[in-house]
Amino acid sequence: MRSTLTYIVMFTALFCLPLQLHAGEIIIHAVGDIMLAGKWAPLLRQKGYDYPFNGVRKELASGDINLANLESPIATSGREYSEKKFRFRAEPPVAKAIRGAGFNLVTLANNHSMDFGGEALTETLQHLSDNDIAWIGAGENLSETRKMALYTIKGKNIAFLAYSLTQPIEFFAGQRRPGTAPGYEKMVTADITNARSQADYVIVSFHWGKEAAGTVPYQRTVAHKAIEAGADVIIGHHPHLLQGIERYKNGIIFYSLGNFTFASTSRTADVSAIIRLTLADDRREAEILPLDVLYRRVGFQPQLLAGVTGAAVIEKLNTLSETFDTKIRSKEGRYTIPF
Repeated sequence: MRSTLTYIVMFTALFCLPLQLHAGEIIIHAVGDIMLAGKWAPLLRQKGYDYPFNGVRKELASGDINLANLESPIATSGREYSEKKFRFRAEPPVAKAIRGAGFNLVTLANNHSMDFGGEALTETLQHLSDNDIAWIGAGENLSETRKMALYTIKGKNIAFLAYSLTQPIEFFAGQRRPGTAPGYEKMVTADITNARSQADYVIVSFHWGKEAAGTVPYQRTVAHKAIEAGADVIIGHHPHLLQGIERYKNGIIFYSLGNFTFASTSRTADVSAIIRLTLADDRREAEILPLDVLYRRVGFQPQLLAGVTGAAVIEKLNTLSETFDTKIRSKEGRYTIPF
């Protein structure tokens, strides 16, 4: 396991892929929730844990950093926290499948990372480390949960931080207690300010809001304060649905990306998106890649949407973003927002 939760990673290779890349451009993908556990685990085991990622693997291959929310511990150990309705624990091969799909960074700042307590969290960190996956937003104590993942890519420093604003608060780490990073305002803004002093770009993930609902006022308050402190991009998780997008000052906020590879037959979690961030000296752009995640259509394997069906997802996002005065551009089948 790592000796520190701050990563400094050097990237020098470029991929020969259909996506048009330019020298100096940094590509970061962000997706919604990964949860490959629960009652559907036997079916996933039968298909292979690589199966859920097969519909999007090629799109993720161009990313320098690929970030997801890991919505469960990966462990065989631990004591189940019985005072909540849904508890998840994924099997160890899930870590290898996540890495094989191209993800090299996950946030653990959520309401499921401690479903089986500190022992399972420690085992999760070991499985992630064994598979060269970095993590943010959880650790063996509060100090560790607050540490950034810091990457140096093409001469630029990119910092990542993650926080949870969801119950149970018993999952929050303490000075000598493992858990997740709580999204307390003073702590968050101090961490972002510190990251800003070391990085050219700061990306922050929040687990927040209300499940199966639209944005709630505190999400906007938190996001604005984070950008004012120095964040460039805010990535939201927890509601399991797409929520609106907002450009604020020099930053962009994705309030919720919904589900990604999620072992649920929910009828409400129907569409999602991959966010492709392009960061360069002369351009900062977010491209939205619509996804179908409805179980009855795609099983547990997200599929990219184009044409009429893709445009419908973008129309939905534009409607959700009207209150934030944000509009997604559409040109030649690409959906983008400069920021």
